[in-house]
Amino acid sequence: SVRFVDDEELAYVMLRYRQTHDFAHVLCGLPPTVLGELALKWFEAVQTGLPMCALSALAGPVGLDSRSRSRLRQDLVPWAVKAGLDARPLICVMYEDELDTPLVDLRKRLKLSQAPLSRLA
Repeated sequence: SVRFVDDEELAYVMLRYRQTHDFAHVLCGLPPTVLGELALKWFEAVQTGLPMCALSALAGPVGLDSRSRSRLRQDLVPWAVKAGLDARPLICVMYEDELDTPLVDLRKRLKLSQAPLSRLA
């Protein structure tokens, strides 16, 4: 359940966002690391306009070392903005119906490019 959201429809959107967050990691090809999480927050901020995504994306890099901040700024943020604008909204995907769909096919249908993984190593 979602706390602090009185509107039933908005509460459902927030619940669905939380339920599908890990699917977004997989679809975007982002690891569950601080850098991967921040890149996904940028992507989600573009896609959803949720203030919590934007706040996390802007405040999160404070704790990164300079090399990671540089990777985020030079490679991952530009990817996240472009991919977020180009892709179909991931929050609307019925993942329960897509579990047997190959990732390559689902990414193609959603018009989603993967994050530049070589930059996350």
